[in-house]
Amino acid sequence: MADHYHTIVMPARVRTPKDKANVENSVGILSTWIIAALRNVLCFTIDELNEEVWKKLDEFNNRPFTRKKGSRFSAFKEEEKFALSPLPDRPYKMSEWKTAKVRPDYHISVESMFYSVPYEYINRQVEVKRSDDLVEIFFNHMRIASHRRLYGKFGQLSTLRDHMPDHHQLFVDQTPEAAQNWAEGIGSATSNLIRYMLDAYPTEKQALHSIFSLKKLEQRYSKYEIERACKMGLSMTQRPTVKILQTILKNNKKSDAEQEQKRRAEDSGNAYGFTRGASYYGGKTTDE
Repeated sequence: MADHYHTIVMPARVRTPKDKANVENSVGILSTWIIAALRNVLCFTIDELNEEVWKKLDEFNNRPFTRKKGSRFSAFKEEEKFALSPLPDRPYKMSEWKTAKVRPDYHISVESMFYSVPYEYINRQVEVKRSDDLVEIFFNHMRIASHRRLYGKFGQLSTLRDHMPDHHQLFVDQTPEAAQNWAEGIGSATSNLIRYMLDAYPTEKQALHSIFSLKKLEQRYSKYEIERACKMGLSMTQRPTVKILQTILKNNKKSDAEQEQKRRAEDSGNAYGFTRGASYYGGKTTDE
């Protein structure tokens, strides 16, 4: 607070009551002139009480000194006002500090709300500064993250994209529009399947999770294979799933390999694949 108002706090020394004699004396005087003076005043709201306090305070500050000229208010204007600095643009806000450990999902828990930090700090101990509207996270006295403070239902998350590992960023980038655009680039059957998933799942998040798993299959299979599997899946069941498509893709891959092997055998004149010819046993072929 002292830093915020650009001032210095100078506490009194231990067992030296004279260091704060003026302060203690002023407290006693104010208690008499304001608190005691208002003891019989009846107020029904805080605003009414504050109005009465301001009246007594103005009266006290403008009361003439007994041993010298002037009053407390005139002394303030002549001796102290020139040395004061203007108040900051914003008033000081109270804050609380606590320590927290960064969870494996690179979030910390603050009053059952979850705030992200850069994933490099997983399992590290951090310091958390909480104010009415802000949560700041520090590591070794260096601020590493700040979030607007969450209120309301427990379990809410405040996650910044820059705090995520790369593979998590890829998942967050998944949206219904992005999923549909990807499916249209594969084929009509894939587009119909994606549309079904977005409509059939209880929540959009669950649908996007399954679609993300389907998109990863493009690393192992061609667009033609995915489109064919989606077409087969839609014809086989009214509720196709990613697991069903994975099975279809695997079986199609195996069937295609067997068909290719058979075709090569036929092209070489050996319809039985690895059957040994007469020459293997020392006999003569018909060509000879």
